[in-house]
Amino acid sequence: MMNLKNSSLTKKVRNVAVCGVVFGLSSGLVFTGVESALNHNTSSKSTIKMSTTTGALATAYSGSNSSDSDEYTVQEIAEKCMSSVVSISCTSVETVRSYFGGSQEYESSSAGSGIVIAEDDNSLYIATNNHVVDGANEISVCFNDSEDQVYKAEVKGTDAANDLAIVAVSLKDIPSDVLETISIATLGDSEKASVGEQVVAIGNALGYGQSVTSGYVSALDREVDIENNTATLIQTDAAINPGNSGGALFNMKGEVIGINSAKFSSEEVEGMGYAIPVSVAEPILEQLMTMEKVDDENKGALGISCQDVDSDVTEMYDIPQGVYIASVNEGEAADEAGLQKGDIITELDGKSVSDTSSLQSLLQYYAAGDKVEVKYQRRSSKGYEEKTVTVKLGKAQTTKPDNTDKADREDSDDVRGGKDDSQQFGSEDDMEEFEDFFGMFR
Repeated sequence: MMNLKNSSLTKKVRNVAVCGVVFGLSSGLVFTGVESALNHNTSSKSTIKMSTTTGALATAYSGSNSSDSDEYTVQEIAEKCMSSVVSISCTSVETVRSYFGGSQEYESSSAGSGIVIAEDDNSLYIATNNHVVDGANEISVCFNDSEDQVYKAEVKGTDAANDLAIVAVSLKDIPSDVLETISIATLGDSEKASVGEQVVAIGNALGYGQSVTSGYVSALDREVDIENNTATLIQTDAAINPGNSGGALFNMKGEVIGINSAKFSSEEVEGMGYAIPVSVAEPILEQLMTMEKVDDENKGALGISCQDVDSDVTEMYDIPQGVYIASVNEGEAADEAGLQKGDIITELDGKSVSDTSSLQSLLQYYAAGDKVEVKYQRRSSKGYEEKTVTVKLGKAQTTKPDNTDKADREDSDDVRGGKDDSQQFGSEDDMEEFEDFFGMFR
């Protein structure tokens, strides 16, 4: 948890923690800005049905509301909507450097939540946060809070820059009697939400199973900084706890208006949780459901080595947030397009890039030979200038040096063509190189 900074009285809130991991180690605590939908390499194997009308609520709740209005009580929302929210459990393998040298691997577990938002002839599609499933080797989904209704799932698509992901569960794995109890959530219009409106959050808090909390919309369009990323979110005082990430924030009509993602972390503060507005997330999720990852042998690459620029470096040098190009492989895609060492990539094909992870996440959907528009910042004597270039992606190399310590590198072949020298600024050598580069401009 980070400490509250002096800007706490402004619109920008800075100390926020993602709430996906419940036990074990974090499986990639990354929370990034919510922006435009992915729109590349889509396919339509079958028709995906999403629920966006109140009529669909009948599949989840057969009772009538307690008043003459179209709103429900918290109890009715829980009864009506619980079957569209799932618990997600992940297993990952962590590599940790030994104190005496070398490294060792061990298995860790984490948990989060998800929302059933669509189905086709083959699968149920579940929306969640990218940080819930990032780095997971195995994923399972639990329906109806029942230990007897746990099924294997796979990641269909991810958008690290927007902290969104889709996981899919095969319909053939789910018995028909269980399918009859699962409902598809109705997606509302978060743009119509108002401050003071009552809301209900449902999710797998602390990994104990599904729980319900209630509160109000505290603020809209709240600008939040988490790690290196900025997002505009719904703020609520409904309790959002670890394990709630990826769960649903419902209005009192039983419509999802937000995807719970983060909470404010401070001993002095209570009741400040955050959700991605569903009106912003919906088009991204629609694309993730239909996108197909490129096979490793056809995966595209920029042909660069890169480094993450964290928030401290950004503030120290007043440089843009993005991915710093540490080197450009001669004759490869980035070099041919004119990108240079020191350039900072901020967008790929119209999608925000905040760190190496988000760049990797995007590139897995592009093949060698695809042309993508790269937006970047280049330093000059007048400061940074934004530039745009079209890059024809090269072919990624997947062979890694045998003598490279796994704990010392990041798996980012799709960014750098297989050269494992990507890292985050932080070591003395990193900072010296960084300061040497920028020193001429001070």
